[in-house]
Amino acid sequence: MRPRRNGRRAALMIAVVLAAAIPGTALAQAAPPGKRHCSFHLSSGEYFCFATRQQAAERAEAGEVIQATLFDEQNFGGDSFTVYGEAPCEKDGVVNYQLNLPDDWKNRISSAQPWANCAIWLYPEPDLGGERDGPFEENTGYVGDLMNDRTQSIGLS
Repeated sequence: MRPRRNGRRAALMIAVVLAAAIPGTALAQAAPPGKRHCSFHLSSGEYFCFATRQQAAERAEAGEVIQATLFDEQNFGGDSFTVYGEAPCEKDGVVNYQLNLPDDWKNRISSAQPWANCAIWLYPEPDLGGERDGPFEENTGYVGDLMNDRTQSIGLS
């Protein structure tokens, strides 16, 4: 019986190793603890997280543009949250796009990168509530004491 038991363990270990090495399997796509790079698609409301920023970037749908990337550490470090939208922002003086951050991203933002002609506004409450900070129109390595680790919703203008 002992050889058969060892054979099953060996087969199980080989299956786990192979599953982790094959792209597209659940094991290969699961984000390791402490490192998550997420994407949110404004047009569909879809939210995905990956182990790397590259994997998150590859999830963009045809015609979408990156409008903002937010980070949970200063100087664009740590986990990232990338917002995709249907078009660049218009400079018309109003918030063109808005979203409430998913629960696992609330109160985490420390740095921000605007894209596609967008300026980023940070709010401490859902639905663009509370005293806002911004606009962040350039890569910002630290959002400042007012909104660091306090953002619950964002506006893009």
